[in-house]
Amino acid sequence: MAESDRDDLISIIDGNAKNADIPTVLPLMPVRDVVIFNDMLLPLFVGREKSVRAVEEAVTKDSFLMIVTQKDPSVESPKPNEIYRIGTISRVLRMLKLPDGSVKALVQGVSKARIVRYVKTKDLYLVKIEIISEKPVKKINLETEAMMRNVRGYSKKILALRGELTGDVSSILESIDDPGKLADLVASNLKLKIKESQALLEHIDPVKRLNKINDLLSREVELSSIQAKIQSDVREEISKNQRDYFLREQVRAIHKELGEQDERKQEIIEYNKNIKKARMSKEAEKEAKNQLKRLEQMHPDSAEASVIRTYLDWLIDMPWSITTKDVINIKNAKKMLDADHYALDKVKDRVLEYLSVRKLNPESKGPILCFVGPPGVGKTSMGRSIANAMKRKFVRISLGGIRDEAEIRGHRRTYIGALPGRILQGLKQCGTKNPVFMMDEIDKIGADFRGDPSSALLEAFDPEQNFSFSDHYLNLPFDLSNVIFILTANLTDTIPSALLDRMEIISVSGYTEEEKRIIAEKYLLLRQIKENGLKPKTMNISTGALQQLIREYTAEAGLRNLEREIGNICRKVARKIAEGGKGSFNITKNNLQKYMGVPKYLPEMDQENSQVGLSTGLAWTQAGGEVLYVEASLIRGKGDLIVTGQLGDVMQESARAAVTYARSNLGLYKIKENLFENHDVHIHVPAGAIPKDGPSAGIAMATALISTMTNKPICKDVAMTGEITLRGRVLPIGGLKEKSLGALRAGIHTIILPEKNKKDLAEIPANVKRKIKFIPVSNMDEVLNIAFEKQKKSKHTANK
Repeated sequence: MAESDRDDLISIIDGNAKNADIPTVLPLMPVRDVVIFNDMLLPLFVGREKSVRAVEEAVTKDSFLMIVTQKDPSVESPKPNEIYRIGTISRVLRMLKLPDGSVKALVQGVSKARIVRYVKTKDLYLVKIEIISEKPVKKINLETEAMMRNVRGYSKKILALRGELTGDVSSILESIDDPGKLADLVASNLKLKIKESQALLEHIDPVKRLNKINDLLSREVELSSIQAKIQSDVREEISKNQRDYFLREQVRAIHKELGEQDERKQEIIEYNKNIKKARMSKEAEKEAKNQLKRLEQMHPDSAEASVIRTYLDWLIDMPWSITTKDVINIKNAKKMLDADHYALDKVKDRVLEYLSVRKLNPESKGPILCFVGPPGVGKTSMGRSIANAMKRKFVRISLGGIRDEAEIRGHRRTYIGALPGRILQGLKQCGTKNPVFMMDEIDKIGADFRGDPSSALLEAFDPEQNFSFSDHYLNLPFDLSNVIFILTANLTDTIPSALLDRMEIISVSGYTEEEKRIIAEKYLLLRQIKENGLKPKTMNISTGALQQLIREYTAEAGLRNLEREIGNICRKVARKIAEGGKGSFNITKNNLQKYMGVPKYLPEMDQENSQVGLSTGLAWTQAGGEVLYVEASLIRGKGDLIVTGQLGDVMQESARAAVTYARSNLGLYKIKENLFENHDVHIHVPAGAIPKDGPSAGIAMATALISTMTNKPICKDVAMTGEITLRGRVLPIGGLKEKSLGALRAGIHTIILPEKNKKDLAEIPANVKRKIKFIPVSNMDEVLNIAFEKQKKSKHTANK
């Protein structure tokens, strides 16, 4: 209550004639969820002992009772400080004792009063009160009259929205001319919060109270309107559903009278027919019939019904017993593979062996083939060729970036929008249970809190388990034993070991420059001419231009960039023809730069001359083999080792091993004993923004370091690969074929390799062996003799 209102309240405390019959000491009854206004008639159920005694005390004397609202409704026995100070003196009109000791009382508000002090608090509350009389409204002005009309209008509107407006209520509202009484009547029937009602009760000025009531009514009208609209919308939706239901039932009754089948019955019959036609397994057919029985018993428009329909559709569409007959002719298969793929003889031989075993023993559970190699070497197209050779359907999915196990096993039907996994989706798409199923990017599968997809693939790939593969959506065993799974990957390092154990790895290394040229002439050029709307007679790329395109505009193991650059040339020719150009367009070495711009890559090595402290290593990446330059330098210091170039832990260990080997053999290479006491060693591998790691750069680091210490240059066209030990032994490495192809692209003519990798030379293409000299070594002395000795011979030849 405001301070001004308190002053007014004190000033008009009335103890005169009107309320002289009300005692100044009355029993007090605190109430929880209601505020009583003057003239308000209210039945109360009284259960608290003190409150029951207060009612009984009032009835035994003059029936007056002070009723005040407690501040916190949850308090069972409120103390004086937990009860508001202002309440309403009420008269107990009737009282009825109930068997459980509680009391039912009918009370009516008589006058507002304020608690002065508590006289008694032990058995019941007795309080001394002061009666509060309101300021009389002597004359109702136009503003007050307008306010009263507004309050009446709002009240009628709210009651109308609630459906409680009657003629009697309207008459009562219109008959009240006193602003205070009108405010009390409306306040007692509004569903207000306790604090709001108490604030209204404490307003002494009737006009101010009426003004406050008007504001509250305005808000209540808006809330009631929204509530009524919501209820109306709900009723309309319910009545629409009921109307639709009755109409459907009437249609069913009409169809029944005419001897026809209704849509619902027809749907069930159709599902029954399709279930028999699908030739499912026994478990699947039993489950399908159970679900169909459930569908028949439920409302056709329910959410569960649509879920069951989707499930039945999947069961019916799955190829439970549909297969394609294998037609395997090894000679035709060889012709097909040769027509689709140039070179890759080892890969094609393995595929033909696989097909031969399938022909002799169709029931054999062959291995899961996994083609591993850099991008663009024909891994995916090889799988398509296998499908064509066997006359089987071909399905391809990409596993790159998949992190959710549900992508493989499917979602459970409890989830909204659930679907089977990618494997069963692929089988449904192709319509047979024995396709060639290619899964690309098996090395790029992830794992997170949603599960591990690679673990889900274990069951699909294991021939001892995949005859009863379980998908979460179907929740039924499905036979995958007739599916030929073929996988592709760029690297095997990231494939989980358990999954790798179920595969046979077939390496697809890449192509030589000569092979790329032939493939471009036979396949890529013709395909790009067709895709760009040209005709073979309108353009031609010479052999020399193709070789220059391969050397200076692409640097890859595969063919994707090469085909992209050929397409670039074709687009430029297509534009010239579209602009009105005529005749045949011949692209040669002389005019290639006009179409392609400046070369992107240098065909020869970056270093023009042999240099001290600069060796050439070989690396094996996802994109194939590449050269890796290693620089070493001595600077003034205290013998520390500095390694830069974003090297991984393995390469840093190789650098430390190289330094240790050099320091332990200072006498052998005639190096000063105190050299490392006054110098730091800095080993750097250029392209510092690219992370590098692997166990094959040890001898390159040692050669660069010893070259710096002895001031002997290393021959520029000698590359080396191999790991070094502290004793100077050269350990074997992997990826020799890929590294050899990368060296050839970089213009390398000599490769130093570990002695134990000599056996791998059988896999190197003959044309690569003709262009590169391979020298096996077993220790660092041989490496240094070759690298430095070759330089001496080159000088001798130059002097001649």
